[in-house]
Amino acid sequence: MSRAASDVRANPDLLLRALEQDAHTQEYRERRGHLKIFFGYAAGVGKTYAMLQAAHAAKRRGVDVVAGYIEPHERPETARLSRGIECIPHMSIEHNGIELAEFDLDAALARAPRLILVDELAHTNAPGCRHEKRYQDVEELLRAGIDVYTTVNVQHIESLNDMVASITGVVVRERIPDRVFDDADQVELVDIEPEDLLERLKAGLVYRAAQADRAQRNFFSIENLTALREIALRRCADRTGRLADAARVLGNRDYYTSERILVCLSPAPTNPRIVRAAARLSKAFHGELVALFVESPRTQTMDEDERARLSSNSALAEQLGAQVETVYGDDIAFQIAEFARLSGISKIVMGRTGEAHGLHHALFGRKSLVERLIAIAPNLDIYIIPDQPAPARRGHDRQAASGPHLPSRRDMLLTLGLSAIATAVGTAFRGLGFADSSIISLYILTALLTAVTTAGRVCTIVSSILSVVLYNFCFVTPLFSFDSYDRSYLVTFAIMFATAMVAAELTARLTDNARASAKNAFRTRVLLETNQLLQRAQGPQARARVAMSQLVKLLRLDVVFYPADGDLLGEPLYESAGAEDHRTSLFTEYERAVATWTFNNNKHAGASTHTLPEAQCLYLAVRAGNEVFGVVGIDLKGRVLEAFEHSIVLSIVGECALALESDKAAREREEAAVLAKNEQLRANLLRSIGHDLRTPLTAISGSAAVLRDGGEKLEDAKRLELADAIYNDSLWLIDTVENLLAITRIEDGDMQLNLTSELMDEVIAAALSHVARESHGHRVTITHTDEILLVKIDVHLIMQVLTNLITNAFKYTPKGSTVTIGARREGSSVVVEVADDGPGVSDRDKPRVFDRFFIAEGPRPVDSHRSFGLGLSLCRSIIEAHGGIIEVADNKPHGAVFRFTLPAEEIEIHE
Repeated sequence: MSRAASDVRANPDLLLRALEQDAHTQEYRERRGHLKIFFGYAAGVGKTYAMLQAAHAAKRRGVDVVAGYIEPHERPETARLSRGIECIPHMSIEHNGIELAEFDLDAALARAPRLILVDELAHTNAPGCRHEKRYQDVEELLRAGIDVYTTVNVQHIESLNDMVASITGVVVRERIPDRVFDDADQVELVDIEPEDLLERLKAGLVYRAAQADRAQRNFFSIENLTALREIALRRCADRTGRLADAARVLGNRDYYTSERILVCLSPAPTNPRIVRAAARLSKAFHGELVALFVESPRTQTMDEDERARLSSNSALAEQLGAQVETVYGDDIAFQIAEFARLSGISKIVMGRTGEAHGLHHALFGRKSLVERLIAIAPNLDIYIIPDQPAPARRGHDRQAASGPHLPSRRDMLLTLGLSAIATAVGTAFRGLGFADSSIISLYILTALLTAVTTAGRVCTIVSSILSVVLYNFCFVTPLFSFDSYDRSYLVTFAIMFATAMVAAELTARLTDNARASAKNAFRTRVLLETNQLLQRAQGPQARARVAMSQLVKLLRLDVVFYPADGDLLGEPLYESAGAEDHRTSLFTEYERAVATWTFNNNKHAGASTHTLPEAQCLYLAVRAGNEVFGVVGIDLKGRVLEAFEHSIVLSIVGECALALESDKAAREREEAAVLAKNEQLRANLLRSIGHDLRTPLTAISGSAAVLRDGGEKLEDAKRLELADAIYNDSLWLIDTVENLLAITRIEDGDMQLNLTSELMDEVIAAALSHVARESHGHRVTITHTDEILLVKIDVHLIMQVLTNLITNAFKYTPKGSTVTIGARREGSSVVVEVADDGPGVSDRDKPRVFDRFFIAEGPRPVDSHRSFGLGLSLCRSIIEAHGGIIEVADNKPHGAVFRFTLPAEEIEIHE
């Protein structure tokens, strides 16, 4: 191979990833529906019209086509094309006194057409619908194997939202994740010239007259439409380029170096713009997007609004295809740089709030977050997205930091109390003649104690101010006045205030770090404990209980667990976080329906999600790969999980899924081992049958041939001898086949006991009548008792046990031997014994005599038929099925005793 040829080989890691993704995508698409998007740059370009034309073409090809939802645009040509296509009735929902017509997802799934038309993919559903967004309805249709035609405009794509808003001045609220557009099987660009669209608008073919005038003034300008058209064309070209890149990689033509792009998450209102910019950058570089949130001591005091925004920004990053990660540390710049180094990040995207270097930067030389990040990681490419600070927030690197919070009454009283105590102690110091430096140190100590014992910074600031004021008022001449004869005290006050503030701030930071470290150590310990407890738990239910208890310990919220039972959910388990039992409100039909949807679709649903958000619980699929082992429901009680909490919850659920998968794999291995053992037994049985049945069959066929060809020349005694031989060999074969059939039923689990009440003496007599012909040369005795022995047995099977034991005694004892059969009552059991005075069973063979296919060494049976080693094994299986035991012992002075027990039945005496 030439050097030129070898230089163009694809990166093997990237090629393997592309092949795996292509295989997974191919398998997934074989079982899901296909999505075709009719894409335009503005309303009125003809997306719905083109979709209806394509639907009629499909219908002419014999495809089952229905219209799920067509937006009533009141356009004559569109209305005309809608005729002739079956329509699913809309679902009517009342919202704020207005009747809204929405797409009926359940009716569409029940109708199950081959192709369904669903207009306006980015539409937001009314409250009460299963999903918050229509694109989620479409995804459920695709998972059900239904093909979908739909429409969308360029301004509705998430990553392009800010760009479109900057061009048009209009922020579009209805958006779809980029992945929905990128994963579509087909995208058809519906395009017309902007001038032609304006003509259509003026002619009333897009909106009504009044609405058209307003749209033309605010949105439909030639500049806006031209820019939007350019973005739409570029977006389609990017999609085509990515498809070509994937084909090129699989064809070993070329490859791209994988880029990993990091975007920083925060609760800032402007953070979504940063996330969207990073998503566009990752697509441009064909890279992987990672979203990082750095949790620091300052994030512990976020209010509910900030937590909700952070959760929303994380969800946006996930929608745009980012892998969301959370790390913890006080130094945000160091944490970002270290994560980037360990994760192979090549580019970082962050926002800059237009900060200026103020006085505190000049005095203390404090660098901004971006400057510190550049200093720590000079080799990283850092992209800064200019931004403006939120109105109520200041500071340059407050990633997820909150503004000041009003202190509680307790903290304020504690602050005032400590200052009062310091003043009293300072007065005592003055009386004892201590220097002023001791009193100043006392007030600094008070500020430190306030920082340690109170939350937030407000009380620390108040304590520092009070220290200066009280010292001036109580200890500086003139006393009890804010005046001072010595102006040098002003410097003392300033230094005292600065010292108290710096010391208190450092103490507060240490306290916050200690609290946050303890909190995160607890969470990490819960995660580590989960793995250990899951390993020790035995069985799926025990493992589920472990995961539930760990979630309750972590979140202090009620948890439910629905285990998978085949293709359905089983009965739920419940774990309470407190003394109250809330299972009545959590085990409703609606909550179970949401859990079932999560199970069937392998996706999150319920509270704090966009799918069935009215549910009380957040439902998470306990999944390993594409297999769902159950559903966990967490009763959020209106709160939103923190980013770090959410990642720990997902880790616990994932550990539980792996443990349940391990359980399933172990069961499958056991079943496979049993099957292999059974197959081996069957193989041994067939080999034994093939060899050992040949002798009696040969004897039967030979005797029959002699009788057929020359029977009339034989003496009567000889003919009778041949007939007896045929009969005896036939009986042996019948007994052997019966044993084989019984063994087969036992192995397959098909042996069912037909229990009836029987007298044991009658059962023994019936069994002896079956073996009477084989007793030639043997003496048979029966020991009787005066007691009536009544047992509840399957008489046919117990007779087979007795027949096997008696026949076995005849075979392995010489003629003239005695076989003794008896039964007696012992406690709640009836003991039956079959004894002989033959050679007996050696001590070495006793432990294995009831094993299948075991044949004791020693003299062959008297009738010369080789045993299969099945008779005694069958006897043990039958006796154990009746709840008894069977054993072999020595018969004194010689011989063997086979003894088994059966449950006795009490005799009812009616007077």
